[in-house]
Amino acid sequence: MEELMRNVFLYLSKNQGLNHAAKKWGLRFGASRFVAGMTIPDAIRAVNDLNRKGIVATLDHLGEFVTSREEANESADYCIRTLDAIADAGVKSNLSLKLTQLGLDIDKNLCMRNMRRILDVAQSHDNFVRIDMEDYAHNEVTISIFKELRREYGKHVGLVLQAYLYKTEKDIDDLHEFRPNLRLVKGAYKEPKEVAFPLKTDVDKNFIKIIEKHLLLGNYAAVATHDEAVIQHVKAFTEKHNIPRSQFEFQMLYGIRTGLQEQLAKEGYTMRVYVPYGNDWYGYFMRRLAERPANVAFVIKSMFKN
Repeated sequence: MEELMRNVFLYLSKNQGLNHAAKKWGLRFGASRFVAGMTIPDAIRAVNDLNRKGIVATLDHLGEFVTSREEANESADYCIRTLDAIADAGVKSNLSLKLTQLGLDIDKNLCMRNMRRILDVAQSHDNFVRIDMEDYAHNEVTISIFKELRREYGKHVGLVLQAYLYKTEKDIDDLHEFRPNLRLVKGAYKEPKEVAFPLKTDVDKNFIKIIEKHLLLGNYAAVATHDEAVIQHVKAFTEKHNIPRSQFEFQMLYGIRTGLQEQLAKEGYTMRVYVPYGNDWYGYFMRRLAERPANVAFVIKSMFKN
C-alpha cells in the first residue's frame, strides 16, 4: 500500500495542470509545513529563525515545468536576487537550484549562461551554489555541467549525488579529481530497476557506502538524511577515522525532524536545512508526500482546517 501511494504521488508531481492550479491556490493543504513561503522576504525570515537556533540553511526558489527562455531567465534572476538578499540580510545560507529551472531542457547554452550569471554573483558574495540532481535522464549532463563550472568557479559550486543509482559509486571516483563538495541523498524520483536499486534496503546500504567513500577520499560531504541510524553511523565513522567536523555536515528538509535538527546543532555539528520557497511548490510538495506517506494524514487534517 505504501509503495502504491508513493507511486501515485510521484505521478501527480509531474502533472503540469495541477501545478498551474496550485499557483493560484497558494500554500494550501499543509504545504506551508514544508515550504517557507512564497517570496524572498518569507524565505529570509525562515532562515533568520533557523540561524537563531544555530542552524544554517540552503535556499531553493522552487521552479519546475520551465518551458520558455523567458521563464528560465526569470528563474535565474530570482536566484540572483536571492543571493543578494542573503548577503544584504547577513543570514547564514547558500543557494540550491535545478538546471532544468534555468533552461537545460530548452537549450544547454541558455542554462550555462544562466548558471554563470548566478555563480558570478555567488562568487562576489563569497557564497556557494548547490546544483540539485534531478531524474536519471538529466544525470550525465548535470555531472558534465558541474565539472565545467567547478573548473571555473571552484569552491563556489557543488553537486548532489543519489544513492539509489547504481552508477553513483563510480561517479564519486570519477569526480574525486575535482575535490567536490557533494550533497549525498538517497533519491526521490521513481527510476526503473535497470538504473536504480529497486529495494530500499539496497539503497540504504549504498547510501552508507558512498558516504564513507567520499569522506575517506577527503572531500566535503553534506549528508542529507532524516534517518537517525544513518546519522549515528556517520558520527561514529567520522570519530573512528578522525575525520574533522569541518569536513561534513548534516542536512534535512524544512519542517521535518525539527527537534533532531536542533539537537545536532547543539551537539556542535553543522546542521543545514533545505528551505524551499516560491509559488511553484506543487511538485516539491508531492515528492515530500511520496517520500513519507505518513504525511498524508497531516495534509488531510489541514484540508479540514482550511
